[in-house]
Amino acid sequence: MNLVDSSGWLEYLADAPNCAFFSPILEATEDLLVSTINIYEVFKRVLQQRGEEEALRAAALMEQALVVEVTAPIAMSAAKLSMELGLPMAHSLILATARAHSAVLWTQDADFEGLDGVRLVKK
Repeated sequence: MNLVDSSGWLEYLADAPNCAFFSPILEATEDLLVSTINIYEVFKRVLQQRGEEEALRAAALMEQALVVEVTAPIAMSAAKLSMELGLPMAHSLILATARAHSAVLWTQDADFEGLDGVRLVKK
């Protein structure tokens, strides 16, 4: 299984330079997880930049994968990760979600550099 963080989704949706890194993962929806945190972050950014219609399209695309809600066990795991690794809340929730489902986390966010189970491309 795979989980792409919000920066990867935004890169893909904008057809930005690292789009090719994320495309094969995002397009293989049968092996893709999406955290509700990712939906929040992507919807908000697209809403700010391109309006509600485009934000709804982005969310619909994301919902083609298996959407994983933040559960109490994921929240507690995220809190531990935040303390251990110094990650912000959203990043720790996304990493905890990936780990709870034995998924690889795909990102271009330097906060995740060097962590187990993470595939990072430099921005």
